[in-house]
Amino acid sequence: MTERRLFSPLGWTLFAIIVVLGLTMPLLHVWVPEGHTLHVSAYMLTLVGKILCYAAVALAMDLVWGYAGILSLGHGLFFALGGYAFGMYLMREIGREGQYQSDLPDFMVFLDWKELPWYWVGTEHFLWALFLVVAVPGIVAFVFGWFAFRSRIKGVYFSIITQALTFAAMLLFFRNDTGFGGNNGFTDFKRILGFPIAAPETRAVLFALTVVYVAGILVFCRWLTQSKFGRVLAAIRDAESRTMFVGYDPLPYKLGVWTLSAVLCGIAGALYVPQVGIINPSEMSPANSIEIAIWAAIGGRGTLIGPLIGAGVVNGAKSWFTVSFPDLWLYVLGALFVVATLYLPRGIVGLVRRRG
Repeated sequence: MTERRLFSPLGWTLFAIIVVLGLTMPLLHVWVPEGHTLHVSAYMLTLVGKILCYAAVALAMDLVWGYAGILSLGHGLFFALGGYAFGMYLMREIGREGQYQSDLPDFMVFLDWKELPWYWVGTEHFLWALFLVVAVPGIVAFVFGWFAFRSRIKGVYFSIITQALTFAAMLLFFRNDTGFGGNNGFTDFKRILGFPIAAPETRAVLFALTVVYVAGILVFCRWLTQSKFGRVLAAIRDAESRTMFVGYDPLPYKLGVWTLSAVLCGIAGALYVPQVGIINPSEMSPANSIEIAIWAAIGGRGTLIGPLIGAGVVNGAKSWFTVSFPDLWLYVLGALFVVATLYLPRGIVGLVRRRG
């Protein structure tokens, strides 16, 4: 009862802030002329939209780490897979507007490809792209989780394997012969559903969709963690052997939340790509996945709202430091993680609750 009472006011306050952002920032970008004090620039809209996508990934991480006790160091893979799946559609939307005036993506023409690979078939259709955004990370997570959880791999061993998985995928996507743009990935997008992707109205709609998505999964995850499913997850996290003893099989619960978390990351990646304008294998780097865990730890894992706050604080600081003091950012990030681990075991949310 105490946890529920303390969470609700702060959670709904953050929810209200997200909704207000969603209603005001796109309108100020489209309707207020440039040069006006209230105008929201394309840069600011893109930056906040990117951070909101990261916040959704941090929330997905909190589901598996904070509530199921599964520390993943490979969630960047699922984020990137969703981004690549939607990026394939965006590359097909370019059509003959590209540099080489071909139905093939420019990088394929440059590499002298004669036809699309089989896994690109149908990617010119928006609905098929949406299906891939959900299915690809979901299937990869399900297959990996099935073997890992059935083998009862957990703890640091599971974390290391997830890190190895995302590193192997990154090396695969760096290759030019895989058909994903190699080192450069996908970029130079022109249109989405026929609308110019750089138009202020398109940017505003993409931002608003991101806000709705973050707010929606916050409410959904809140409901899920309070349900019987969420209570069983918490029991598995705290005492898996005892949970098995009373008759609950951990496999479907762990596999279910693991796959769900991957799908949430994939959708966030699909929203990220058209706003930022690029997706490449660096999004799969193990360092990116470690950062996701840091967002959750700094904000407060096991709280839902904490990872949102952590993603906002860390990425806001990163944007400032990488411009003003680029050489210091990694040291600052490491210091934040050490301070959070030693002095804020429940993160920023835990500190606020203690003082409240």
